[in-house]
Amino acid sequence: MSYFPVRDPEPGDAFSCDAVELMVIPNAKDIGGFEVRRALPTAKRRLVGPFIFFDRMGPAILRAGQAMDVRPHPHIGLSTVTYLFDGRIRHRDSLGTEMVIAPGDVNLMTAGRGIVHSERTPQELRGAPMSISGLQTWIALPDGKEEIAPEFANTAKAHLPDFDDGGVSGSVVIGAFQGLASPVKAYSDTLYASLRLDAGARVQIPADAEERAIYVLEGSVIIAGDRFPSDRLLVFRPGDEIVVSSETGAHFMLFGGASLGSPRHIWWNFVSSSKERIEQAKEEWRTAKFDIVPGDEEEFIPLPAG
Repeated sequence: MSYFPVRDPEPGDAFSCDAVELMVIPNAKDIGGFEVRRALPTAKRRLVGPFIFFDRMGPAILRAGQAMDVRPHPHIGLSTVTYLFDGRIRHRDSLGTEMVIAPGDVNLMTAGRGIVHSERTPQELRGAPMSISGLQTWIALPDGKEEIAPEFANTAKAHLPDFDDGGVSGSVVIGAFQGLASPVKAYSDTLYASLRLDAGARVQIPADAEERAIYVLEGSVIIAGDRFPSDRLLVFRPGDEIVVSSETGAHFMLFGGASLGSPRHIWWNFVSSSKERIEQAKEEWRTAKFDIVPGDEEEFIPLPAG
């Protein structure tokens, strides 16, 4: 998804749970008929591990005649991860990739030194109502990898490891959890998993990842006696083992990994350890130096002012 101009997400009210270092209430904006909630970056927290951007798309119903149409736009210095729970999105990029993303699949697009892509409702699904629900996250590339060649990979849901034990189920999207390892490529220590708790179930989040957070998608969770509702980003204190439970059932994403060890700058769709590199990317997009997207050459998102 492209940058949209809203205020930074807000930290939450004070609470007593020492295990939670920060609670973030995402800001929401309507884009093309469905709501997107942005939880990262914030003024108080720019990254969790390598994750520098976290968008919750929907859930929403696109009515007949509505469609998702994110025109071609550029990225540098990051990998985008698109993970759907419902709906379909057609991805095209300047490498010549064309792929319809299905629920449960992982679309990993690594921008490196530069890529352009678009995301649209597939033509064959237009004209009828369609539900859309999912996540798009950006993973900042580590030092020494920011300018690698761009690449694209789709990993089907069937190839992701699943777990289901004691009322706790889910999938490992990137990295390792519950002794299972995802086949999705990672350029730094990265953790990303989808977890569901049955009513009354609980799960232990180990302290082996340097930085960890969860985003509550559905239901509510309890941590150290404090209850947190859906659409909250909870950043955990490093070094603590965390127990997450739910009285009525919940679905949340666990994410994080190792700190990059050096700052990252973010402007629009560009991420870099160098402000000068971002200025270069801005000029390259303004002067049409990026590659075009085959099959989607007629439109593009202009460089924002400022």
